[in-house]
Amino acid sequence: MENAKILWADDEIELLKPHIKFLELKGFQVESVSNGFDAVEHIKDEQYDIVFLDENMPGMNGLETLAEIKQVSPTVPVVMITKSEEEHIMEEAIGSKIADYLIKPVNPSQILLACKRILQNRQLVTQKVNSGYQADFRKIGMQFYEENDHEDWVDIYKKLSSWEKQMDDNSDQSMADVLMNQIDEANTNFSRHVMQNYLDWVNDDTDDRPMLSPEVMSRTVFQDVKQGDYESVFFILVDCMRHDQWKELEPLIAQYYYIEQERHYYSILPTATQYCRNSIFAGMYPLDIAKRYPRYWKNDNDEGGKNLFEEDLLREQVSRARLNARYSYHKILNNDAGFALNENYKNLLNNDLNAIVYNFIDMLSHSRTEVDIIRELAPTPAAYRAVSRSWFEHSPLLDLLKKLSQHKVKVVITSDHGTVYVKRPSKIIGDRETTTNLRYKQGRNLNYRDEKYLFTIRRPEDGRLPKMNVSSTYVFTSEDYFFAYPNNYNYYVKYFKDTFQHGGISMHEMVVPLIDLVPKR
Repeated sequence: MENAKILWADDEIELLKPHIKFLELKGFQVESVSNGFDAVEHIKDEQYDIVFLDENMPGMNGLETLAEIKQVSPTVPVVMITKSEEEHIMEEAIGSKIADYLIKPVNPSQILLACKRILQNRQLVTQKVNSGYQADFRKIGMQFYEENDHEDWVDIYKKLSSWEKQMDDNSDQSMADVLMNQIDEANTNFSRHVMQNYLDWVNDDTDDRPMLSPEVMSRTVFQDVKQGDYESVFFILVDCMRHDQWKELEPLIAQYYYIEQERHYYSILPTATQYCRNSIFAGMYPLDIAKRYPRYWKNDNDEGGKNLFEEDLLREQVSRARLNARYSYHKILNNDAGFALNENYKNLLNNDLNAIVYNFIDMLSHSRTEVDIIRELAPTPAAYRAVSRSWFEHSPLLDLLKKLSQHKVKVVITSDHGTVYVKRPSKIIGDRETTTNLRYKQGRNLNYRDEKYLFTIRRPEDGRLPKMNVSSTYVFTSEDYFFAYPNNYNYYVKYFKDTFQHGGISMHEMVVPLIDLVPKR
């Protein structure tokens, strides 16, 4: 902030000499003019860090001067100072993207605070985030070794995810590295918790376990439809959306909706689309789908798409629940399909329930692995979040949510699973029929070593999972590991390291946001 240059335009500039002297003692260079015309000429000739601009000047008033300044130097921060509190003046100034707005009489401390807010904002935020995280670091770390249940782990994940998001613009990389190490440690302990309890969760229908994928629709949108309080209920599944990605979308959605409730459920294993999403729409575990509806289930090694029967599975679930409701199902694979759906969105309001799957973030994670330019666009988790937000901001999904916010609807947004940023390889050997997913394998005679980091289900039926053959075994990686075969080991490790994958055990994959929205109007 030292030696920052300020231009101050005010027709009573002589009365502001004490303020100017105060700023100069604080290390600022201050130039002053008494009218808007001179202010614009100065902006043409010099570079300034801040412009203080009086709104009520003779000749060319403050708003007119502001417009001229923005034509010459669009990025210079302008602070409007005015005696008037008229709403239309504030609205015009704010609409012109001023940096701050002060009401006369102003004192030197107000002026200094405005300068700090503009020039030192990032530095001050970084200091505040660092001190806040330092105070929370020990407290979070101690939680890892307590007797945590599934709800405690959701709270830990949310807290760490919040700090991670706040660190996105942090210039102190050392503190960000400390946080990343703590997230890794959390995932180690979370994975241990899941390994100890998962088989009990899927086989024991008690309250002492998390909501799991097969229960999502019956415990959320089905209940809303039965209550009948809404014109229509929309169940929107954004595939592969992590909690931190939801937090990127939330501010955009909050312009139109109240966040009535933010819950989380646990994705089943494997945290892969064909298992999780089919379970959501069937309201059943994969083993039960394969037994009861074999025509709708495809194993890993079967040819063709593995999620082609979600609408059929939804129909069966609606029928079993005796839900007397009109419903629709839509899968959006590209923007054209999304905007086509939006054109006829009013027809959807005639249904009691509308299920919509948006298939973008999953494509982004796969493209990031396979396409160099996508990897360059999103080289880190922070950049990955930013790309997700950019997509949503210009997507037909946000357009649909804006339209729906004009009606008495309920919207439930969720995902099928998340992804984790993988960094460490784990060797495994299997036969030709072994599945290709990097975070889990299903096959016969699987040979591996790192059992400390792996979760094995030797009898798939214990995990409510189908099997490709009589001797099939499932094995899952945890934390940030990924499977690699000994053949061409170095090539594949280099290719898949630092990519986003799913299928295994981590907070990022298993703890899935489940959000209830009601329109503000």
